Amino acid sequence: MSDQEVMYHIQMKKGDVGRYVLLPGDPGRCSLIAEYFDDAQKIAQHREYTTYTGYLLGEKVSVTSTGIGCPSTAIAIEELSMIGADTFIRVGTSGGMQQHTQVGDLAITSGAVRDEGTSQHYMPLAFPAVADIDVVLALREAAERVGCRYHVGITQSKDSFYGQHRPERMPVGYELANRWKAWIAGGVLCSEMEAATIFVVSSVLRKRAGGIMLVAGNQEMPPLTAEEYAKLTDLDPLLRTSTEALKILIEKDRAASQ
Repeated sequence: MSDQEVMYHIQMKKGDVGRYVLLPGDPGRCSLIAEYFDDAQKIAQHREYTTYTGYLLGEKVSVTSTGIGCPSTAIAIEELSMIGADTFIRVGTSGGMQQHTQVGDLAITSGAVRDEGTSQHYMPLAFPAVADIDVVLALREAAERVGCRYHVGITQSKDSFYGQHRPERMPVGYELANRWKAWIAGGVLCSEMEAATIFVVSSVLRKRAGGIMLVAGNQEMPPLTAEEYAKLTDLDPLLRTSTEALKILIEKDRAASQ
C-alpha cells in the first residue's frame, strides 16, 4: 500500500497515528483521553472510529475508539496496524465478576475468555487470547505509580450485553447462566466485549496488546447512592494509569533500541 492510501473505515493514512494507541470503545472518551496527551489534535471521525493524536515524552501517540464489540474492534486493529501502529491498549469499563473486584477498581488483563465469535475467524478456539507481557507489566507499574487499587487476571469477552444481564429472556439462557457460573468459578475478574479479539488479532499481526478496565459494576455489590457511584466510577484513575503505562513502554522501548 502507498503511504497516501486512506484506510476505508478509520479514514486515516500512514503518519496520522503513532505506534502506541489507546483503544476505548466509546468515541466520546477519545477527547477525554486526548487531554492527557501533549498537543493533541483530532485526526479523523468516521462511523464509530474517532481518533486523536498527540505526544507523550516527545513520542507520537494516539487514541482511537473501536465502538462496542469485537467485529468493529478487529477492523480498528487491522487498519491501525497497516498505517504504523504496533502497540495497543484496550481502555474501558467492565463488570466485576468476583467479590473482591469492587466498583472503582482497575482490572489489568493478562488474558481473555474467547466467549465471542470474531477471534474465531483468525484462530481456532484452542488458541489462547493472551496479553503481551511487557504491556501487562507496564500497566501494573503504572497503576502502582498512580496509586490505584488494581487486580491482574483474566477477563471474559462476550458478544451479547443482554445475554449476560438478562439471560432468562434468551432461549439459551440456561447455557448462558451455566457458562457465567463457570467463568466465576474459574477466577475470571470481569466481563467486557473487546479484549479477546484485540489479543488474538494482535498476536496474528505480531503486535503488542494489553488491556485495562475500570470495574463499573458488580452483581454482588451493595447498594450505592448516586454520589457514591459517580465518585467510584470517575475515569481519571483509569486514564492516568493507561497514559502512564504508555510512558513506561516508550521509555523501555527507547532504552532497548540504544
